[in-house]
Amino acid sequence: MKKECIDCGGELNIPDDAVVGEIVSCPDCGGDFEISSTSNGSMDLKRAESVGEDWGE
Repeated sequence: MKKECIDCGGELNIPDDAVVGEIVSCPDCGGDFEISSTSNGSMDLKRAESVGEDWGE
């Protein structure tokens, strides 16, 4: 399945067996997106949360 990148408009290739919660990356801008829902052969994306390393602080 192909979907348009939220950030740059590039083309994301999403595997047909992708599930909610899976992370996909844009090959053009490097943005990470989480599959937020699937219905009727369509998938909705949202920006993946970025968790930084706190190094035990």
